[in-house]
Amino acid sequence: MAAISNQKNDTPDPHETFLRLWIVHEPELRAFVRSCCPKAQEVDDVMQEVSIAALRKFSTLDDHSAFGPWACLIARYELLSARRRFARDRLVLAEDIVELLAEEGAQELPLRQRQLRVLDQCIEKLPRERRELALAAYAKDTTIREMAVQLKRTEGSLYQLLARIRKQLHGCMERALAGAES
Repeated sequence: MAAISNQKNDTPDPHETFLRLWIVHEPELRAFVRSCCPKAQEVDDVMQEVSIAALRKFSTLDDHSAFGPWACLIARYELLSARRRFARDRLVLAEDIVELLAEEGAQELPLRQRQLRVLDQCIEKLPRERRELALAAYAKDTTIREMAVQLKRTEGSLYQLLARIRKQLHGCMERALAGAES
């Protein structure tokens, strides 16, 4: 018996298309939102609203290659809306500052995408042990203390090793980005 397809024709499922685009652009959108929100919980709340609004409006986006800037614009409006919701908090940025940050963030989106790609390439160039250590150190819910115990090292030596790895990654990224601009 032939496999049953969910699609009646060759037209891609718009929800699947949205999800694929969202997964690609979510890290830079989150970085953009984080630059405008002082609290991690607010970032999560705004990102949730951005994803819902973007999904609802996705059918209006004709050029899928413009998804990043389009979603960034939605994030900008969601940031302004969140700013109004959190207005009682004294750490809330003024609306004009949020707009300025949002505008700059949207303009920097291609640069951030390139930096993330280069960082991934530089991480891949690390020796396996250093790569695994760096990724583990920055994983969610990981503490240096726990890692030090597990690796039978002092916290100080682990911090020093991570500093050397960050320096190595920074140098790799500078060289790669400088080479790309030449």
